[in-house]
Amino acid sequence: MQTQRLTRLLAAAVMAGSFAIGSIAPAFADQTLLNVSYDPTRELYKDFNAAFAAKWQKDNGETVTIQASHGGSGAQARSVIDGLDADVVTLALEGDIDAIAKATGKIPADWKTKFPNNSTPYTSTIVFLVRKGNPKGIKDWGDLVKDDVQVITPNPKTSGGARWNFLAAWAWAKQANGGDEAKAQEYVAKLLQHVPVLDTGARGATTTFVQRGLGDVLLAWENEAYLSLEELGPDQFEIVTPAFSIRADPPVAIVDGNVDKKGTRKVAEAYLNYLYSDEGQKIAAKHYYRPTKPEAADPADIARFPKLTLATIDDFGGWKDAQPKFFGDGGVFDQIYKPAQ
Repeated sequence: MQTQRLTRLLAAAVMAGSFAIGSIAPAFADQTLLNVSYDPTRELYKDFNAAFAAKWQKDNGETVTIQASHGGSGAQARSVIDGLDADVVTLALEGDIDAIAKATGKIPADWKTKFPNNSTPYTSTIVFLVRKGNPKGIKDWGDLVKDDVQVITPNPKTSGGARWNFLAAWAWAKQANGGDEAKAQEYVAKLLQHVPVLDTGARGATTTFVQRGLGDVLLAWENEAYLSLEELGPDQFEIVTPAFSIRADPPVAIVDGNVDKKGTRKVAEAYLNYLYSDEGQKIAAKHYYRPTKPEAADPADIARFPKLTLATIDDFGGWKDAQPKFFGDGGVFDQIYKPAQ
């Protein structure tokens, strides 16, 4: 059984950057949607796509096939910029959708106003996944830079999750040092020295940690950490939730230029609106995303989320400031990251 679980997770991992047909795929679909998403949402959207297709069939008498593409959020944004014909994007961070809007003009600059909560139907945070028994005694961010600790995190240049990891570490170090930015940079630079490899996306980093056995701790989306426990068993890993982390806001948007060309606007709008429905919120919580309407979710699912202090992207001046400062060409990441020899 353990082998079967591992096989399923790894099969999902190797699909990075590839298309997956939604679980409802009739031979003669009336319409087809392409959702371009980031790495750890495969399981969420597999369930959600099936629920939406059933809802659409019931309400409209039409079938809809939903295709999904998953990979590192930055790489996915680049694919859409380069011509991938997405109807909707459900990416890891605002900056990636802004990049599509700026480069293609297919998404309006005010896309955040089109859906509730700045077009963010669910949130998450960054936690630590460690090996069973927590042999290195990792309890908080400061423990990640001990001499004998190796940290697994993906590349902020291609992964939205990695950018949240980076900013969570920075925010913790800044508040731990009385707001001193220089101390925060010193800490994150030291942390990166403990990273033996940078995968392109969050799912690849999970595979590196759980399958290849590299590293002592994985910096992970909360949902990705819980999924690892669910799929691989709590006898191998455990989650450490730091007292301080960051609220990760993965947003959604319609690619207006594509849906108008394809005639899919109506179903694309219904698809994203369904994320905010009680059923959509319930599915998000089931897959360990924190719903924006927790009252709509199963209380048992909500009870699984520990309370912690969260920084937000607003603490960095928003993505318009954070993206170029930290992750742009010549930014802080480029200045402090020294690849392992």
